This record gives sequence, C-alpha cells and structure tokens, in this order.
Amino acid sequence: MAEESKPVKDLREGGEVSAPSGPGKGKQTVESDDESGSEVEAKGSSTAGDVSGKKKKKKSKKSKAKQVISQALAGSGSSADTVKDPKKAIEGLTTQQVNEFMTLNPALADELRAANPDADPAALAEIFKKLRLQDIMTGLATSGKNRKDLGAYKFWATQPVPQFGDEKKDLFEEGPLRVQKIEDIPKEPEKLALEQFRWVTMDLTDEAEMTEVEKLLYGHYVEDDEAMFRFKYSLAILKWSLLSPGWKKEWHVGIRSGNTLCAFISAIPVDLRVRDKVLKASEVNFLCVHKKLRGKRLAPVLIKEITRLCNLEGVFQAIYTGGNVLPRPVSTCRYYHRALNWTKLNECGFSHVPPNSKAQFQVRKFHLPESTSTRGLREMKVDDIDAVHSLLGRYLKRFDLAPSFTKEEVGHWLLNKDRPTDEKIVWVYVVEDANGKITDMFSFYLLESSVIKSPKHSSIRAAYLFYYASETGLTTPVDKSALKARLNDLMHDALILAKGFDFDVFNALSLMDNALFLEQQKFGAGDGQLHYYLFNYKANPIAGGVNIKNELDPDNLSGVAFVAL
Repeated sequence: MAEESKPVKDLREGGEVSAPSGPGKGKQTVESDDESGSEVEAKGSSTAGDVSGKKKKKKSKKSKAKQVISQALAGSGSSADTVKDPKKAIEGLTTQQVNEFMTLNPALADELRAANPDADPAALAEIFKKLRLQDIMTGLATSGKNRKDLGAYKFWATQPVPQFGDEKKDLFEEGPLRVQKIEDIPKEPEKLALEQFRWVTMDLTDEAEMTEVEKLLYGHYVEDDEAMFRFKYSLAILKWSLLSPGWKKEWHVGIRSGNTLCAFISAIPVDLRVRDKVLKASEVNFLCVHKKLRGKRLAPVLIKEITRLCNLEGVFQAIYTGGNVLPRPVSTCRYYHRALNWTKLNECGFSHVPPNSKAQFQVRKFHLPESTSTRGLREMKVDDIDAVHSLLGRYLKRFDLAPSFTKEEVGHWLLNKDRPTDEKIVWVYVVEDANGKITDMFSFYLLESSVIKSPKHSSIRAAYLFYYASETGLTTPVDKSALKARLNDLMHDALILAKGFDFDVFNALSLMDNALFLEQQKFGAGDGQLHYYLFNYKANPIAGGVNIKNELDPDNLSGVAFVAL
C-alpha cells in the first residue's frame, strides 16, 4: 500500500510497503576524531552503522534545501526548530522563497504539482504554506533515481487516507475515514489493462511458487543506485514474514505475464492498537513490480486488489510503511546503524574513514567485549512463551501504536522451534532473576544484503532490532533514568551477541524507547526516514522519537512500537 520499489540511502530507510529499502548512496553528518565534524557524501550504504564518509564535497540539493527553509523560517541563519510558531513562519514565506525551496527539493514539488495540476506557481506556493513544518522537512527524505509516484498524489487522493492540508490545530476524534459493508465490495478484481497480464493467487506453501516470489524480490525489489548492493530475502525469512498466524492464501497476490511472475503484493492479519482502540487490520508488505514494467501503472491496481481482498474478509484498516512522503504519515522514525565489523563494511564500500581519522581508530571505536554482562541472560525457550507474552504485552501498552500479540503470535515471531538451525532468522534472549521470573527480553532478526561488486565479500549480515521489554519500564511513574541504564546494559549485550553470530552491522529505528540508548551504544544516524501510514483510519500524530531537526529526542520518546519487517 505504497510505492513501487526504489533505492534509498540506508538499508531499511524507506522503499516498499512495510519493507526495507535498498542500500545506496547515503549522506550523513560525519564526526572526525578531532570532534570538528564535517558533512560529507559517503559512497555506498550508510548501513555500515558508522557515521563516516569521504572528504568534504559540495552540499547536495537536500542540504541546500534544508538550509533555505531553516534560514527562511528562523531568520539570520538560525535553525528551524528555534521558531516559536513554525506555522506562522511558513505562512510568512515569500513566493520566491517557496519556489527556491521546491527547486531544490523536486520530489516534494512534483508531488504537490501532481496533486494540484491546475495550480499556477503562486497558488502552488500557497498550498505549500499549508503543509506542517514536519511535512516539509520529512519531504527532504524523498529521493532516488527510481522514485515512483503512483500517479503522484492523484491516486492517493482517491483513497481513504488523511490528506495534506486536512490537519487540524486541535486534537480530533480518531476513527475510520470510510465505513463500508462487505456486501458492497466487488467480488471480482479490477480488469488489467493489458491482455498479457493476469491475476494469480500465489500458493506460498508450494516451494516452487515461494521461490518465484523470492526471485522477483531479489531482482526487482530494492538495490542501490550503483547496483552494488541488493537485499537477499531468503526463503526462510519470507516464510516467517508471510505465513504468520492467521495468514490467508488469497492475500498473496501476483500478476503474471504468461508464466512469468512480474508483480506481487501481500498482506497478513494483525491486531493493531492505535492508542486505546484495537483494530482488526492488515499489514501490507512486499509490493514489487518488475523493473521493465514500472511504467504500466501496476502498483495502484495491486494496492486496490489487496484492499478489495482484505475488505472481503471484513478487514477495512491497514498499516504500511515507506521512505517516501505520501498522504499522510501518522508518524516518522529515523534509522540508526551500529558497525559490528567495521573492516568488512569498509572493504565492501559501506564505510569510509572519516576526516582526521585512521582505519585502526574506527576498529577501536566499535570494538566490543566477547562476553555479555547481564546476570541471568539466556536464550528464550518454548516454556518462556507465557511469561514473554505477558511481559511484552504490558510493555507495548506504554506506546500509542503497537501490535496486540496472541501467545501463538509470540511463539511465531520470537521462536525458531520449527526451523532448521541453518535457517535461523530471529534471536531472542530473556533475563531470568533468582526467583525464576522473566524480567527482561530483547530480540533481533537477520536480513542479508548481497554485495555485487566486491572482490572480497559476497554478502553483508545485518541485524535489525526487533521487540524488547523490561520490567524496569513498567513502574508508575516510569523511572526514565533507571530504564535508560537497564536498556543500555541489555542493548550492549545484544550487540555483543550479534557480533558473536557474525553479524556485520546492527540497525534500529528511533521508535519505542530507543532514544535512551542509541547514541550511548555508538549507533550512527542514517539520513533516511521510515514513515508510518494507516489506511482508512484517521489518527492524531504519534511521536517518532526524533525532534523537528530529525535528531533523537529523549525528552519526547516515540509512541511507535510497531516493527515492520
């Protein structure tokens, strides 16, 4: 329920619906060892987790656009977040300033023009001024040579999603945007425009058909601009992602041309809590169209079809994520990366030596001990499901946007009991106290990326922080200082364990309570974002863990606790 695949800056920074985006050329703020810092263009993927890059280069259009809007809003070159009334400041921009900003930010400009094709430059400037400051700044993340517009906003203007300009100053009542009845839903799919295309339902219990999906995603889902890196979704992770409890065969939708699978989209059922309401929803994922068919407008019809199929089951709401700014995010999080094997990442072209530094300094910076330090830490067992279900469920209730897991789902997402050892994709650890009580848990999963042009390495093993919970965060009121200390201890051990299992980088978003430990554990900020969207549901904005400058905000922790695969 988002765009066709596109390359972006970091692994998992944007891309398809609820999906990681491809590795690519990333731009980050680099701190040299003399702490002077410099902004550089880093070749390769910033997935490397360090905040390193090449020597200084000219600022990109994105940097210039940020400077333009910051200076225009704050005046005298100060930062945008110093503005006391950002909305009033935006309204005070001149048409020339707006046009300058949109020239430097063509992605956002194209989307505004597509949504308002009859607007002249002056009218377009007025429409721009109606956007919130956060919308304008997050629009800077939209880039990439393969960026697709889904008919720009023309398509999304027809869908039951919040639109830009619809926001209200005060909080509003949350709920569905469109009330529908199953009997009113079409029983047949929309006819495809070209005769050579036909709808198919993929049987993912059939190894051959699952392999077809794997090959389509491998070749056409995400890769970087220079075709150096490409996601490597294994059959194991696809089975884990797509055959979760309650999965429906009809929600694995493909389009064939002859016998060739050329497009795919999927959904899985999820009990999604938005503040105090639990929705019977779907998580839409893996929207992929063959590269040679990107101009055939297959993405919108795939979205319409998965919507129709969900509606026929009485499911009228959905959650999806993406790196592009669409109408309209309910929250936006930022990616952070922590190098585990800096030398390998450097050899693959992911990481580079920062100015005023040396390679050995980077190796030393990211060094980890060999042993964990948390007493009672051990791998989760089947017998722990009840305790983990209780602990995780209570912890997730602290957040505004979170799944509501059943015990069966906890067993599926957190255990590998039905998988061979060589197909392990998720690692889960618990802390058991002296009385046998489970007091903490954390997890991370594997998503590899193929290295296409490296003479030394064929793949990069990336660990992604999954769900975690701690009794320390369940006091009333929450002792943030104690929680920060506990999470730093747990995440330090998670890094040690991931390093021990030969992971090369550890990735995390700014969601949940992550702002309490990311910087302390030497995670580097990526330059991309992940936007969260709700389909057919209007919700007040939810904090994403970063402030208006896109920096971690420990004083305003994220309300998001939904980890999209």
